[in-house]
Amino acid sequence: MSAVGGGPGTRRARQVLVFDADDTLWENNVIFERVIDEFLTWLDHPELGRDGVRAVLDEIEAANAVVHGYGSKVFLRSLGECVRRVRLREAGAAELARIAGWARAFEADEMELIPGVAETLTDLAGRHELLMLTKGDAAEQRAKVEASRLAHHFRGVHIVPEKNAGTYQDLVRTCALTPSDTWMIGNSPKSDILPAREAGLNAVFIPNDNTWVLEHSDLDPADDKVLHLETFAELLRHF
Repeated sequence: MSAVGGGPGTRRARQVLVFDADDTLWENNVIFERVIDEFLTWLDHPELGRDGVRAVLDEIEAANAVVHGYGSKVFLRSLGECVRRVRLREAGAAELARIAGWARAFEADEMELIPGVAETLTDLAGRHELLMLTKGDAAEQRAKVEASRLAHHFRGVHIVPEKNAGTYQDLVRTCALTPSDTWMIGNSPKSDILPAREAGLNAVFIPNDNTWVLEHSDLDPADDKVLHLETFAELLRHF
């Protein structure tokens, strides 16, 4: 674990804490992984095998994220394209119906919160200003926020199509933030940590074993403006 100023366990004066949502506040990618596991079993490609089909799907998802963004609808589209790519033909009606059926996996009245999130946010909200910054389909992300029952902890909930340095610079301007007193907290090096640092914010990296492979990226171990924690509840030792 590394700490930014004051040493480990030293709580900071009032700060602005900006939280990622998916796989930081609640489990998300694990649902996609469960569907992918079922998809690979169902497709049962004799030549490519599971690893080969997964590599094709990852490539399709990366391309579709650039053009169509994120969320379950784009994901299901990618599954259909994967069928076409590996079977060398258009998906049939029965196959498309099977893929459409997986949409139910993403429908939930409540979210599976990461352990310690509810209690930690309640404590932090009494001392700091909390914001939420999440990317993806706006309607889908709003539904998740509502289902999580966490919105009351945050001064604002910001849903964006992508997270890059410009996104964080816009947040700083919109919310009149001081970057040196602002921390981006998330599980994704690619979306949460690296672009926030590029925009001049501090960051807290809390890894999640189920983080989407396309969100992986290397962090600079010498960057002393990034606090590395193992669990969400550890935030209370520093903030």
